[in-house]
Amino acid sequence: MRRFWAEKIVPCRDSLLAITTGLVFIGLWELLPALGVIDPFYVSSPARIVKAGQWLFAHGLWHDIWVSLGEFTLGMLLAIVLGVGVGFLVGWYRTLNVMFEPFITLLNATPRIALLPLIILWMGIGMQSKVAAVFLGAFFPIAITVMKGVHNVDETLLRCSHSFGATDHQVILTLVAPSSVPFLVAGLHIAVGRGLVGMVIGEMMAAQAGVGFMMSRSASLFQTDKVFVGLILLAGFGYFLTEVLKLFEKRIEGWRPL
Repeated sequence: MRRFWAEKIVPCRDSLLAITTGLVFIGLWELLPALGVIDPFYVSSPARIVKAGQWLFAHGLWHDIWVSLGEFTLGMLLAIVLGVGVGFLVGWYRTLNVMFEPFITLLNATPRIALLPLIILWMGIGMQSKVAAVFLGAFFPIAITVMKGVHNVDETLLRCSHSFGATDHQVILTLVAPSSVPFLVAGLHIAVGRGLVGMVIGEMMAAQAGVGFMMSRSASLFQTDKVFVGLILLAGFGYFLTEVLKLFEKRIEGWRPL
């Protein structure tokens, strides 16, 4: 009985503590600029940000959000499909591993922001260059973690599978893929953050719409409140995707070899 109540009380207590901490932070953020302790020009305040957000939503922010969302979604889908495919192929086939793993490692170590001028030169300032920026940020974490997941499969289970006459296709579907799922989820967690970074930097460098473009334009006009609106939107979207990945991870926990 005591354990039952502990299981109920502890999550409620943790949620209450998190909410209280957030409210205290927001209260201090509103109070300190009002008292003149810090300059609101640099850090704004919750009330100013809400007011700026209302103005932005009434003057085209939805369009910027949809543009950014489209760029991020397309880039992430391409990164997931190609990253998982490349990760499995390069991780499973030794010849492909010898041929392509050095290139993957080299490109992953290259700062993606250094490639953005070339991407913009090749693809222009339209949607394609931002999709490519998201793809470059997200592809390598996914591909590399899937490769590591394939390499991490228990050798005893592999030998046992082959001894019973299992084909590569059967081994990949029933053993390698389930064993690689935790690595894939870890890669997705990293890929989400890097994809968002690629999208925002691409929009800040050369774009005509998007949340990053709005933030860059607002910063050039010294409109700190509007910059914080974009920052909060991006942080909230990243947090939402992280929680979705956590739910996905819980759903597929049973799909693993023992």
